[in-house]
Amino acid sequence: MMTKLEDRTFLALVVVISLALAWVVEPFFGAILWGLVAAILFSPLNHRFVRRFGGRRNIAALMTLLVIVAMVIVPAILLGIFLLQEISAIYVKIRTGQIDFALYFQEVQQILPGWARSMLRRLGLTNIGAVRELIAAGITSSFRSLAAQAFLIGQSAFGFLVALGVMLYLLFFLLRDGDGLVARFHAAVPLRPEQSGALADRFVAVIRATIKGSVIVAILQGTIGGIVFGLLGIQGALIWGVMMGFLSLLPAIGTGLVWVPVAIYLLATGAIWQGILLVFCGLFVIGMVDNILRPILVGRDARMPDYIVLISTLGGLEVFGFSGFVIGPVIAALFIAAWDILTESRKAENAA
Repeated sequence: MMTKLEDRTFLALVVVISLALAWVVEPFFGAILWGLVAAILFSPLNHRFVRRFGGRRNIAALMTLLVIVAMVIVPAILLGIFLLQEISAIYVKIRTGQIDFALYFQEVQQILPGWARSMLRRLGLTNIGAVRELIAAGITSSFRSLAAQAFLIGQSAFGFLVALGVMLYLLFFLLRDGDGLVARFHAAVPLRPEQSGALADRFVAVIRATIKGSVIVAILQGTIGGIVFGLLGIQGALIWGVMMGFLSLLPAIGTGLVWVPVAIYLLATGAIWQGILLVFCGLFVIGMVDNILRPILVGRDARMPDYIVLISTLGGLEVFGFSGFVIGPVIAALFIAAWDILTESRKAENAA
């Protein structure tokens, strides 16, 4: 009796200490998550370096870390700098009148059918002066919000550098000691070996599938979309490309939220061949990247129904912010895997 009481007390103590540690490291949750994700993605490369350097794990982990910095972190920082420059240039053009949204609205209004113009009239949107003031007020408010966010980002630059340093520092040790940590996890977790192994395999598979099948496709779709917009002379091509890349993380709807309205505007304002070209590229180039590459990169084992991916991604983004596009699908996949394991266990017990 005393042994059971002591075991339960110790288990409760383990839970409390674990929760306390989670509370302590919560400010660096994003850094820890992305360090873990990077370690999973680049572990095959790290294993190659280990073999090449004769089992010297420190050198192998350092080389892998340098590859990650050169391939991922530096390009991401440069993209952020270029994006801020383009946003600033667009803002200057709006303030100087080179970009006039009210004029664009008037051009679209002229080619709308009668019922649509009547609806706009009832809504009070046919007065170009009022529309211009409304749009100007909205843009000014939006850019003030962006400026405030930029100020906050500037204030938290030190925190960002600290988080980046924590991620890279943790990543080095995850790469170097990853195999041992996985073995200790399997030994410590109170599950049957086949259960913990199945959950761990599912976790790794979904992480790799999410990054390869979503991020790589997002980069390709955003790059192609930005190039197409640039060739068509559409202002803010980099901004549009980044938007398409981000929205492509959402299956089913994705990049169409950007290029479809732009194509409609081009067709409505008389830019027929530009609109047709954008529709063609959107359907048969940008869209086909997702249809062709995603199944190849993700593979059958890690695939989930699109509706589950969409709902879990949106929910993850709402709860966890940007990191949610990884966390949401991972939680959904572990949910499915856990219930599959439970179902198989019950079938085996019933058969026995």
